[in-house]
Amino acid sequence: MTTRTPAAALPAIADGPLLVAGIGASFGVSVDELRSLLEVALAGVGLTPAAIDAFATVEAKANEEALLVLAREYDVPLLLHPAAKLSRVAVPHPSDRVAEAVGTASVAEAAALLGSPDWKGRLAEQSAELLVDKTASPRATVAIARHWLADLRHHGDAELGPDLLDLAVNVAPDPLPDWLAGVLRDACANMRNYPDARSATAAVARRHGRTEDEVLLTAGAAEAFTLIAQGVSRGKAVIVHPQFTEPEVALRAAGWQVERVVLQAKGWFQLDPATVADDATLVVIGNPTNPTGVLHPRETLRQLRRPGRVLLVDEAFMDLVPDEPQSLADDPDLDGIVVVRSLTKTWGLAGLRIGYLLGDPSVITAAAAVQPHWSVSTPALAAAAGCMSVEGVREGHRRAVALTEQRGWLSIALAERGFEVAPDPAGPFVLTRHPKRQRLHAELRSAGIAVRRADTFPGLGPGWVRISVRDDAAMRQLLTALDAASSDGASSDGASSDGGDPE
Repeated sequence: MTTRTPAAALPAIADGPLLVAGIGASFGVSVDELRSLLEVALAGVGLTPAAIDAFATVEAKANEEALLVLAREYDVPLLLHPAAKLSRVAVPHPSDRVAEAVGTASVAEAAALLGSPDWKGRLAEQSAELLVDKTASPRATVAIARHWLADLRHHGDAELGPDLLDLAVNVAPDPLPDWLAGVLRDACANMRNYPDARSATAAVARRHGRTEDEVLLTAGAAEAFTLIAQGVSRGKAVIVHPQFTEPEVALRAAGWQVERVVLQAKGWFQLDPATVADDATLVVIGNPTNPTGVLHPRETLRQLRRPGRVLLVDEAFMDLVPDEPQSLADDPDLDGIVVVRSLTKTWGLAGLRIGYLLGDPSVITAAAAVQPHWSVSTPALAAAAGCMSVEGVREGHRRAVALTEQRGWLSIALAERGFEVAPDPAGPFVLTRHPKRQRLHAELRSAGIAVRRADTFPGLGPGWVRISVRDDAAMRQLLTALDAASSDGASSDGASSDGGDPE
């Protein structure tokens, strides 16, 4: 991408959200038409053109006089993006005619969302959401996006504090079942010898119907991501966001070129496989996804496979989906596929650090080659074997069913109160926001409840929170706090119109 800065340098994104106006225009459009269209789009959300921090469009319009004049007039940079890059941005209002003519389904919406890598070099942490959808005049379209910095190192445990009800961390609060507590006691009584992963590896392989060369025990899912980032030959990685951020952190630290596909809230973060670049050598996606709760169909995920590509699916919460219908762990053909699983969520073992990789033996071998000796402790290996037992599988299924019922009840209660929730969420949490309560995270914290702020996930902005599903008493305490709190926050909705495709 090239950046033309006719009158101004890019502002400091750290000072707050930035507004980017994406513009699609016919050749020869007048500056008066563009100015009027921009004013109409912004007026719908109570803003003036002075609020715009940058304009963005397709590279083919780099010398369009009206765009250059408008950028100089408002003293903001004009950002230019290749059509091929814009085509990979998921947009809510695609146009086949525009896609055929320009190469992307909506210049305005895609350019607004893509933003720029030059904001203080912080593209790795940049997040965006459409504020105004595609708004049209006879020869142009405009869309407005807000951009924030997403803190890739922020996790739920940072939300906790004295006397706060923990609805922020996705680790089961239940005490260990007697059989698992016994397994750990016995393992701790035999700590003299170095850890031996063979028995646990065999147990995981039996549980999923795999061969042992398709399994690698890891010190939690976080180590699994690091091993993939370091063990697989560097190339271009595509991360499907919003999702757990540690994979991106690990890949960037290992020197990968990282590109994002950011799914949109409209349609509730559903994936179109066509938005993932064909030249990606590694694709990372969560299923069910943290924090959105989306459970992608396995057939959709299979469409992401390509020769020479590794598809890395984060299934850390899949064991909390009854019967795991969309899991790839039992796929007959794991060529090019690696699944990450975690045992810390369901069993409350976050401090023990235990998970595993499951998949293509060549990728498993590459990950194992960079894993330190004895990185998984003896108690963690014993816990893995225990959770793979018949008793463990049965208890895990019972917990998944109970969690599903509780989450369904909470989702209905939130929807009745005007909150946005996923139509059919999965996982031990609910992602939500209220159109009039932008300070929801702070409201709940002042009421003694810690929830996970979700604006640190790429693709989510202020107002989003992730709420962990707990027992009836905790959920009723949450709803009581929501009912009692003030609801006078600023609306997050933006008015727009869609009058055609003159891009």
